[in-house]
Amino acid sequence: QVVRCPILAKPDSPRLVMATQPPPFPGSSKDEHFRNMKFVVVTGGSVSGLGKGTAISSMGVVLKAHGLRCTAVKIDPYLNLDAGTMSPFEHGEVYVLDDGAEVDLDLGNYERLLDVTLTAEHSVTSGKIFETVIQQERKGSYLGKTVQMVPHVTDAIQFWLESVAVQPVDSQSGCPDICLVELGGTVGDIESAVYLEALQQMRFQLGPENMVLVHLGLVPTMGSTGEQKTKPMQHSVRILREAGLQPDFLFCRCESPVEQSVRRKISMFCQVPEDRVFSLHDVSNIYRVPLLLDGQEIAQAVCQKLQLSHKCVRIPNRTLSAENPSPHSVADWKVLADRVDDVSQEVIIGVVGKYTGLQDSYMSVIKALKHACIECGLHLVLEWIESSDLEPNMRTVDGAKYEASWRKLKSVHGILVPGGFGDRGIEGKVLAAKYARESNTPYLGICIGLQIAVIEFARHVVGWDLANSAEFDDVTPNPVVIFMPEVNATVKGGTMRLGSRVTIIKSNQCLAYKLYGSQGQVIYERHRHRYEVNPAVVASLESKGLKFTGQDERGSRMEIAELPDHPFYIGVQFHPEFKSRPARPSPPFLGLVLASAGLLQSRLEHDRGVLRVGGGYETD
Repeated sequence: QVVRCPILAKPDSPRLVMATQPPPFPGSSKDEHFRNMKFVVVTGGSVSGLGKGTAISSMGVVLKAHGLRCTAVKIDPYLNLDAGTMSPFEHGEVYVLDDGAEVDLDLGNYERLLDVTLTAEHSVTSGKIFETVIQQERKGSYLGKTVQMVPHVTDAIQFWLESVAVQPVDSQSGCPDICLVELGGTVGDIESAVYLEALQQMRFQLGPENMVLVHLGLVPTMGSTGEQKTKPMQHSVRILREAGLQPDFLFCRCESPVEQSVRRKISMFCQVPEDRVFSLHDVSNIYRVPLLLDGQEIAQAVCQKLQLSHKCVRIPNRTLSAENPSPHSVADWKVLADRVDDVSQEVIIGVVGKYTGLQDSYMSVIKALKHACIECGLHLVLEWIESSDLEPNMRTVDGAKYEASWRKLKSVHGILVPGGFGDRGIEGKVLAAKYARESNTPYLGICIGLQIAVIEFARHVVGWDLANSAEFDDVTPNPVVIFMPEVNATVKGGTMRLGSRVTIIKSNQCLAYKLYGSQGQVIYERHRHRYEVNPAVVASLESKGLKFTGQDERGSRMEIAELPDHPFYIGVQFHPEFKSRPARPSPPFLGLVLASAGLLQSRLEHDRGVLRVGGGYETD
């Protein structure tokens, strides 16, 4: 069950009972661990989509490269308790954490770039905050006071941030040095107002040496003259100041480096020192953003403001390898950035899905493919194929689109069917899996992609023409995929099989072991599903050649399926993309990319039969 809020565990907190006076900020002997906690808060203005998540993650990367431990919190002002019930078209992908929390995709950015493991508490939503306050009001924790936005809701926000900030999120014990906080949306949004109020109260109580505010604003280039305009930045800073917050640093999102005269103008009108106005201009790839910030000495400036200069020491360089697969120094990130820009050999991966109209719906899948390509030294070319366009009825509706989709599918080097829900486009995915099996095209199915492979095999190899999933046809005579008995059939939010679960690889001779073997035969991956392969049909499927090489700890839930006689045909019930990292790609994705490029067998021979993730960097 997803943890709602740390405040619920402490109903006698001063923040709940002292509603008529400023509550004492943690820092007494009772709360020793808060004394050295530092906060960096990032807000955005002008327009949404400027890249606050990338900016705050990249800043964290640079701080980590200077020896500071960082954690991260995302504030989403929407009223949903979490992102679990949101359509991918509405809000992009739903990212799943180890503890099963369904959160905003920005937390995926934090985990990937900072190489940390976050929890449900690191995702703050208005739904969670209001739920907390109402529950405490029902318990009588406010001692008869009139419950209001200020101070009760603002106090709940502050208490949440204070409590979560001290939780370690890496492999070390003890509190992080800095908590990075991203406030979603743009300043001036009605739903963000209470958070701005809470942050200005928190800053007053903490003191300017313990909390800095970074504001990301737009500096557009207008017209044929290429003149950079500062008004959007000025207006968003003015709105921020009206809420009682004066930014300490300004990040200028622009096409080209901020001109010195523009920097001087922004400094004057926004009352921020000129050396604290940073340029966040377009770069060739995301891994150059930390390099961009490091070149402007962001770590030194932030540490000076937070009185952490004594800890700000640049980590020495080391070589990325299978033994050291996590980038730590700035030089490591330069290696990644240079590899992305320098590769020339292409590998074409076809993504067959139903949300292809919005690539953010598959954000982690795209990132995992890119991580694998970087490690292999390949340039990723994605072909987006709407699964419904592959279905026979599309030929009569739009013949040109049907033909174009099949041409795309037949031109790719590898096929990926990612997760999804609902029956739209399912038959197109089945046809894609059939084509991959019959043409020996490398295939990776994730979650529903595994179930699709099972349905296709049951129909066309076993001979069960009406085989289907109970999700799509509840009266099928051959339900090869069924509803899990322990899952709630009526309540949608937070009721699936979620989070990190164990998978046991049954044999050291199968493809799954060749991909995961460096981790052993017991692996942990994140899940998000309501349906599973029907255990009653496993024997029939295996007798025809489809092998279930990975199962749960009880041996009753199928986790991995593969075709031994195929060059690369594997489906996994879990979502390996959520644990992929820039220099440590997910094994199934790395295997797919290598197989699609015709390099898997030579790589396995080089790695002595078991894939060494990160070994691709050892050739540099």
